[in-house]
Amino acid sequence: MHRASNPYLVAQFAILSIASCALPVRATVQKACDKPVYLTVDTGHMGVAELMAEVLKRQQVQATFFAANEPTQVGDGTLGSHWAAWWKARVIEGHAFASHTFDHVYWRADLEGAAGFRVRPSAGPDQGKTLTYSASQYCAELNKASTRLRDITGQATLPLFRAPGGKTSAKLLAAAQACGYAHVGWAPAGFLGDELPSDKFSNTTLLAKALRDIRAGDILMAHLGIWSRQDPWAPAVLEPLIVGLKARGFCFATLREHPHYQRWIDGRSAMAASADKLK
Repeated sequence: MHRASNPYLVAQFAILSIASCALPVRATVQKACDKPVYLTVDTGHMGVAELMAEVLKRQQVQATFFAANEPTQVGDGTLGSHWAAWWKARVIEGHAFASHTFDHVYWRADLEGAAGFRVRPSAGPDQGKTLTYSASQYCAELNKASTRLRDITGQATLPLFRAPGGKTSAKLLAAAQACGYAHVGWAPAGFLGDELPSDKFSNTTLLAKALRDIRAGDILMAHLGIWSRQDPWAPAVLEPLIVGLKARGFCFATLREHPHYQRWIDGRSAMAASADKLK
């Protein structure tokens, strides 16, 4: 569950300059926009995956997908063979991809000294167990999801990750950064509420709140299906939200174009290129 944004990133957003963004379809001519927002989508049960893909394609919106191998309503895990064709189709549409840890591993606490972290996967063979991870084990989790995404899509993932639940610590962020990953949270208004109980937070209420509060530069966060929500969010909210934001002059871009993460991505790409030359 994603109940709160990462305060580390909220502080960063305060100093970000607003960058130009493009109409989010590769084949279209780029158009300047001074009110970009960045839609990010985490994996889930995939029950609304086809619908969300149709909406994004129809509205010419590119998103950044953070993927873990989570259980789904149909087929194997989100990064299994059943859903491989779905991920491949998103490449053609120009979406970006990043790690969400392979087994959707929640950070629970730091351990003293260099011992690492207490974690709990919500997927995979250790689902529901409380484990101890070293920094290298956590990095292996990040890399496993990135590698699987690259193998499915044929496209390199961004050197970014989102911790499940947005739960991190300074120690965890430093460990991930040391192995090449910057963390991505979301803006307070970018918490779109698709995992909140629908009896208390109706789709109408969530849509109105997002349209009222979202500001230029915000990172938005939704999912490809939430098990606990009785009244699914995406069919009712996703397209009206996109249309409403466009009507207010916003445009959509992936995190490749985010002014803070773009510098990190370019730096990691330059490091990778230098390493290749030394081989």
